[in-house]
Amino acid sequence: MTAVYIHIPFCEHICYYCDFNKVFLEGQPVDEYVDLLIKEMEILTEKHPISPVETVFVGGGTPTTLTEAQLAKLCSAISRLFPMTENAEFSFEANPGDLSISKLQVMKDHGVNRLSMGVQSFNNELLKKIGRIHTVDDVYQSVNNAKQVGFENVSIDLIFSLPGQTEADFEDTLTKALDLDLPHYSAYSLIIEPKTIFYNLMQKGKLILPGEDAEANMYEKLMSTMEKHGRKQYEISNFAKPGYESRHNIVYWSNEHYFGFGAGAHGYIGETRYANYGPLKKYMQPLQNDELPIFQQKELSLKEKMEEEMFLGLRKVAGVDKAHFQAKFGQSLDTIFANAIDKTSEKGWLESTPESVRLTRRGRFLGNNVFQEFL
Repeated sequence: MTAVYIHIPFCEHICYYCDFNKVFLEGQPVDEYVDLLIKEMEILTEKHPISPVETVFVGGGTPTTLTEAQLAKLCSAISRLFPMTENAEFSFEANPGDLSISKLQVMKDHGVNRLSMGVQSFNNELLKKIGRIHTVDDVYQSVNNAKQVGFENVSIDLIFSLPGQTEADFEDTLTKALDLDLPHYSAYSLIIEPKTIFYNLMQKGKLILPGEDAEANMYEKLMSTMEKHGRKQYEISNFAKPGYESRHNIVYWSNEHYFGFGAGAHGYIGETRYANYGPLKKYMQPLQNDELPIFQQKELSLKEKMEEEMFLGLRKVAGVDKAHFQAKFGQSLDTIFANAIDKTSEKGWLESTPESVRLTRRGRFLGNNVFQEFL
């Protein structure tokens, strides 16, 4: 599968938990960034001709902070440089407060067929506490706008274990989210990352979180509720109606190759993983001189590729297919990772069959503990 990721780093407001590469929108050279982003795509596709693309994902930051004209220019370049297969998945991340009919129509007219909205909660007070600037009403308006324009494949992201969040509140958020009857939902436990506002508050003892037991109860409620409403869990944090799984994210979890464009973007071509400069000036300067903005490249060893196959693939509920592993690496998964499989299976975290290895339901609560055993 050929996949493309494109990063738009601009945000109208910086959320308190976010550690993605982003900058405050006001005063930024957005037009120049879009022009240089297109130049990066042109340079790299000339060096590495791309076969018909099966999935494009435009993420951020907040891609929908772009104006209609900027969106049209970017989407036109994507269509020109990345010929897509007939049933390609073309996704845009979006903030509920930014999804006007006019922006949605621009995206729809240029072939975008999937939206992923960062909703996080259906509690306005919690939204304020985590630094979100949209409201619950914005969510309903954006979903209605998307349906009006003709988008059927819409996903929303939720976060649980937020500061001040109760189990009852998260259950209410799940109910309201599922009432929208969308085909795909993602839900993530809050992780406190360095260099975020929440991290600074935690260091000062000013961030009160629900605790591990409440977090585990919320995750259990998430899994059981999604299953009850016909959204099958296909990855630790993702649930979908059959046929609506995120094909782009499956590329990552299946340890397949993808191109990454934009400030701070990562890619994986051939044997090499690479990363672009994150700061805008450092990203833009090489492109102004017709050079790629890559600041780090690493050619992976066979051992590293096999380890990545495991800790990425085990995120999928289906796990890692043993025959596929053998065909890909010429070695037996059972032999290479015998100790890790035995250790995690004994703890009830992993299930190993003749066909695959996969997390047990209990193991999904402790994914990171399992993944570490394979490194």
